[in-house]
Amino acid sequence: MELVVTLAMLGLIAAMAMPVGELVVQRQREQALREALRDIRTAIDKYKLASDQGMISRKAGDSGYPPDLETLARGQPNQRSAGKDTMVFIRRIPRDPFNPDRAVPAALSWKVRSSSSPPDNPAPGADVFDVLTSAAGVGLNGVPYSEW
Repeated sequence: MELVVTLAMLGLIAAMAMPVGELVVQRQREQALREALRDIRTAIDKYKLASDQGMISRKAGDSGYPPDLETLARGQPNQRSAGKDTMVFIRRIPRDPFNPDRAVPAALSWKVRSSSSPPDNPAPGADVFDVLTSAAGVGLNGVPYSEW
C-alpha cells in the first residue's frame, strides 16, 4: 500500500513539473530569438551606415541595405581602404530558433522585409531592411512573435 501511495505522489509531482519544464524551454528559445534578432538588425544597420558613408559601392537607386543576409557574413570590400579590405558585419547568421526545419540554411530560416515593403505587410524584395521570425503565436510577454 505504501508503494502505491509513493508512486501516486511521484506521478503527481512529475505531472506538475512538466509545464514548468516546457516553460523553461520556451523562455530559452525566446531569449535566443531576442539575441539573434538584435545581432542581425545591428549588422544590417552597420551595413547601411557603411553604405551611406561610401565604404560600400552601390548603384544608383539602391537603398544601401544588404541584398541578402549572406552578404553580412560574407563581407564587402571597403572602397575607402587602399587594399580594399573586406568588411564583415556579422560572423555568422544565427538560425531562427523557432524554425523547425533544420535542413534550411540559417540565412533562409528567417522572413525578410525589404525597404520597399510596408510595415504592416512585410515582404521580401531587392534588399533586406529587417528580419522577422517565422514563428506563429504569442511570446510569454504577450506580444506576437511576428511583432518582435
